[in-house]
Amino acid sequence: MKTSPAIPYDYATWRHCITVECGLALTPAFIEKRLAILTNPKEYETERFTELYGAAHLRSVLDWYRQAAAEASPSN
Repeated sequence: MKTSPAIPYDYATWRHCITVECGLALTPAFIEKRLAILTNPKEYETERFTELYGAAHLRSVLDWYRQAAAEASPSN
């Protein structure tokens, strides 16, 4: 079985990690909830994420959630 790298480096790898390896559905509600947390610098989870993976990776993950949101929108 092929697994993703420990830290995804692009959208396709991140999406595979979330949807296949973690078994999570990238629903609009899930994406909205994650974006609400990860865009709030005062959230503990956001602080911890930044400490562990850095601000640049946080920006990438936010971009990937936004891309997933655009793909999940009914107009697509």
